[in-house]
Amino acid sequence: MNFSAEKASRKWPCGGFRRAAAAMVTFAVLLMLCVPPIPAAAATRAGAWPPGPWSGLFGESRPKKPRRAVLAVPLPKPRPAEAPGAESSAASKPEPKPEPNRAESGRPEPEKPAGTDKAAEQAAPAPPPLSACRLALTEEIAIAPSIPDIKGAGGCGGEDLVRLEAVVLPDKRRVSVKPAAILRCAMASAIADWIRTDMAPLAARLGSSISDLDNFDSFECRGRNRVAGARLSEHGRANALDIRAIKLANGRSISLTDRTVPRETRESVLHSMCARFPTVLGPGSDWYHEDHIHLDLMERRNNYKICQWNVWDPLPQTAPLLPAERPEEAPPREVAAKSEQGKSEQGKSEQTKSGQGKPEAAKPAKPEAGAAKGTRPEAAATPPTKKRRQDRRF
Repeated sequence: MNFSAEKASRKWPCGGFRRAAAAMVTFAVLLMLCVPPIPAAAATRAGAWPPGPWSGLFGESRPKKPRRAVLAVPLPKPRPAEAPGAESSAASKPEPKPEPNRAESGRPEPEKPAGTDKAAEQAAPAPPPLSACRLALTEEIAIAPSIPDIKGAGGCGGEDLVRLEAVVLPDKRRVSVKPAAILRCAMASAIADWIRTDMAPLAARLGSSISDLDNFDSFECRGRNRVAGARLSEHGRANALDIRAIKLANGRSISLTDRTVPRETRESVLHSMCARFPTVLGPGSDWYHEDHIHLDLMERRNNYKICQWNVWDPLPQTAPLLPAERPEEAPPREVAAKSEQGKSEQGKSEQTKSGQGKPEAAKPAKPEAGAAKGTRPEAAATPPTKKRRQDRRF
């Protein structure tokens, strides 16, 4: 058997491993020579041990940094017993002296920056401009202060609202609206013009002047005739007023639906209302307006107007429930009874007289001598009667 070192690599596979180990050793030596060493000062400054050449290769753990010491917060010292109290210290402080008036002292006031007043004016919201109706409805015509706009559910409410408290007549007398009515400015202006132009002369013809206006209803967020689910009433838009009566200065009250009020007075009020307002509802329109008059400014197509108010005549006087008293000239009751008896006897006598004046009934004739013996005298005297045929009906 021939054996040599040259042939050993062929027979045994361990030769390849020896060559790989030699290559690894050579590579490690070259790596150690090429990598520069880390200075000790840098390692100590970083707070870590100087790493070896194989530290990154084998993943050596670095030492943890030491924790900083927590410093204790110092507490305040307790208050000494001889220290004064809080009230005494406040009392010991001197009161601030009032600043002297610069106008009295003659010193000039410090000038304010020019832009401060303008900025304040721009920040405050400007009030809305007044409407033409609001400018025309002055205190010489009516006492009607403005109120904020009302915005409710379903379109309820309105804008340019006023609270009509009184109407000022041309002679400066006031007609109070009781209670005060919340209306739109246009409706309040129409009511004031109607009272000043039409109702004041009517009261003068009656010998007095108007003092109060009975307000039955004005603004109320509701449906028509207070029916649930109905369309929004003009009262819900603050565009209607219900009037019950007009009171005069002499204490007389003119109820517009009272039948005892003269018909001419009620008709004159009716004509004046229907000439000014598009809607006038009263007795006869429906049973909701039997005790008051409804006025509103509802706009319709072609300026259509509704004037439904029947001026009823007074009711007839009813008969008394008890019978009338017996008049003095009437005869006593006994005499009246005797007179009634005399009348009955007189009637009987008249009946007897009429019976005597009638002709006597015809007497039956005597039978003749040649009559048959077997015949009765009644049969001979009375004529034979014809028998009626009896109808047999089943």
